Amino acid sequence: MHRLLIALASAALLALSPQAPPTWPVGRISTPLGELLVYLHPETPNHRASFLRLAGQHYWDSLTFNRVIPNFVAQGGCPDTPEGFTDSPYNLAPEFNDSLRHIYGAFGAGRDDNPQKLSAGCQFYVVANKAGLKRLDGNYVIYGQVFKGMDVVEAIVATPRDSLDEPLTPIPLKVDVIEMTAAQLSAYGITPH
Repeated sequence: MHRLLIALASAALLALSPQAPPTWPVGRISTPLGELLVYLHPETPNHRASFLRLAGQHYWDSLTFNRVIPNFVAQGGCPDTPEGFTDSPYNLAPEFNDSLRHIYGAFGAGRDDNPQKLSAGCQFYVVANKAGLKRLDGNYVIYGQVFKGMDVVEAIVATPRDSLDEPLTPIPLKVDVIEMTAAQLSAYGITPH
């Protein structure tokens, strides 16, 4: 009986103790020029899951931003070669969503010119055009939004580059995932869902 009373009292205390607020995964991309934080859209579950998986495997930690174009994009994650994305670990079927557009800071999945519009699992880009890139809507999947660090993106795309738009000085990546509460995200203007 004594153990039962202790168990009931413990359960009552747990019920009264405040619950930890829910959190959402946020991509964190660290570079020598600074850090980006990316809200990952649940409307694109396969692209989101792919990002979380590769970040958890530290896949990107030896790679770079390999394509930088002012007023266009900062792109990284795997070699962008004439043969296509041969080094991507896999491709993803498109998850186009009319509510996710190529606005400033949009985070999307790169791809080659394949007719199925399959995304390279590892290649990502950030829109660095303040007017957005409407012509890319429906052709490339947007699956996140940079909400902190667009000044870093602007520094990345301003980096001196060669004729293939590759930075003359490599910009290495370190990608991981952090958890943020609704209140933390709200402070940056993000309403998680």
